[in-house]
Amino acid sequence: MPTATALDAVEDAVRRRGSDLVALSHAIHAEPELAFDEHLSCAKAQSLVGERGFEITAAAGGLDTAFRADFGSGPLVVGVCAEYDALPEIGHACGHNIIAASAVGTALALAEVADELGLTVALIGTPAEESGGGKVLLLNAGVFDDVAVAVMIHPGPLDIAAARSLALAGVRVRYAGREAHASAAPFLGVNAADAATVAQVAIGLLRQQLVPGQQVHGIVTDGGQASNVIPARTELQYALRAPDSSLLRDLEARAGDCFLAGAVATGCDYDVSHFEPTYQALKPDPWLAGAMRDEMARLGRTPVDEQLEAALPVGSTDMGNVTQLLPGIHPLVAVDADGAVLHQPAFTAAAAGPSADQAVLDGAIMLARTVVHLAESPEQRDRVLAARELRAAS
Repeated sequence: MPTATALDAVEDAVRRRGSDLVALSHAIHAEPELAFDEHLSCAKAQSLVGERGFEITAAAGGLDTAFRADFGSGPLVVGVCAEYDALPEIGHACGHNIIAASAVGTALALAEVADELGLTVALIGTPAEESGGGKVLLLNAGVFDDVAVAVMIHPGPLDIAAARSLALAGVRVRYAGREAHASAAPFLGVNAADAATVAQVAIGLLRQQLVPGQQVHGIVTDGGQASNVIPARTELQYALRAPDSSLLRDLEARAGDCFLAGAVATGCDYDVSHFEPTYQALKPDPWLAGAMRDEMARLGRTPVDEQLEAALPVGSTDMGNVTQLLPGIHPLVAVDADGAVLHQPAFTAAAAGPSADQAVLDGAIMLARTVVHLAESPEQRDRVLAARELRAAS
């Protein structure tokens, strides 16, 4: 960059493409797609980087709605994660359209300085964050093997540079009993609905004794088919969360006893299985988070005080698994939703509003400039490259 610094160059690149990035966010928002079925959104997320000359690998890691788009050939490989799955019935109430558009903006900006800074920019389309653990599957498939640092943003009610999350296990519980006429011969039945009820009551009573940060919440996905038939099968789906993997294992054991209680009390058979990979807690890289915090303040945002960040876990994410393995950040960028929070229908509407559009641009600028700071800091650059080499050797 003969007349501008790399920091200025990436910011200018985002602002030049601002209308395209906002249009991308709105296009993904308008056609929400669920986990592993994000075919339209996946294609939309690739369009701008494809035009820019990124080399696109479709179906990365063997997942139909994943991709990896690379630009540059430098030794510092930066993974920019894009999410684009939506929620059943309420669409983009988690704002993944904002994440995707901001990630594309970050990648396009970094492409402008890739040769100058010795970067390889890898935009990684990661499906099924809401349910399915797409990033875990991509990690296991080797898609992140050469990545030295991974970054992304997530919308939320506050600006949080070093956002935290809870570890999560998604479990499915099935009870099997025996049908009978609910009026004429209920004594011949083995009631799977009663087993589910006992388990839910036991879980409810367990909550008083949970360690702070442990959470249990779930739904009945199959509760029987007719009120005059003793149900022979029921199914529950539960999310178990905890501040770390050790406390999550403890919670799984205690919740498992509650599920067992339903079977013992009713005589049903039962089984418990995981319906998605376990999500680990976010482990934000302190240096990257510090650079992001400074960038938030530079743009006039008000990041949460560093001392309070750890006390504000923001649900769970498969990005936690990425940050446990390599340096990375998953900051929150504030979106004004008039008091609505994530996973509420009002947030769906806000995710395509003016504040969300600003979050797309600010998020891309802050992420790109944070990466530039890293690339231009010899000590930090060497640190993340050394960590990648150590990971490759292990």
